[in-house]
Amino acid sequence: MTIEPASSTGYSKRPYGYALVGLVVLIMVAWMNRDRIQPVTAGTMAPEFEVVDLAGGLVRLSDHRGEVVLVNIWATWCGPCRVEMPSMQRLYEKIGDEGFEIMAVSIDAAVGQFDLTGNPGGDIEAFADSLGLTFPMLHNPSGDIQRLYRTTGVPETFLIGKDGVIYKKVAGGTEWDAPEHKEQIQRLLAVSE
Repeated sequence: MTIEPASSTGYSKRPYGYALVGLVVLIMVAWMNRDRIQPVTAGTMAPEFEVVDLAGGLVRLSDHRGEVVLVNIWATWCGPCRVEMPSMQRLYEKIGDEGFEIMAVSIDAAVGQFDLTGNPGGDIEAFADSLGLTFPMLHNPSGDIQRLYRTTGVPETFLIGKDGVIYKKVAGGTEWDAPEHKEQIQRLLAVSE
């Protein structure tokens, strides 16, 4: 009995076939999950999210479609968050009635609890009152918004246009009523959908 090679080179083509099938499957999985692996940054659509207000009511980003929205992800234990909030309040007082909204989403655990990184839960209402904040305070104790927006810390803020596109992403605190931020927001407010 004679055994003949699978090919003229003496190697079987079967491993290459498996590799090709594996590559095709990998490409298909990547294609189907492309929205989950794309970065959330300027020029991309803002991911939809649902959080609760301090009264327990559900609030969605899409509730503000057609408005310019500043989504600020923060926590009561965050020093830079405390520092930047007064500038957000000043901005809100200046242009909050012009189709501009702030969605300040706290990732604090519930009072008396700890989050997954060991930070204590905070009293969001007491925090807002201590700084005289009147813009909407929202809560996402699960921290899902951090995963959805792929944040690396707090504060992180996203400026979203009327069309739902992110126009600016800022990691860390900033002075939101500074001329460059206010001018960009006013330009976005002037744009019709």
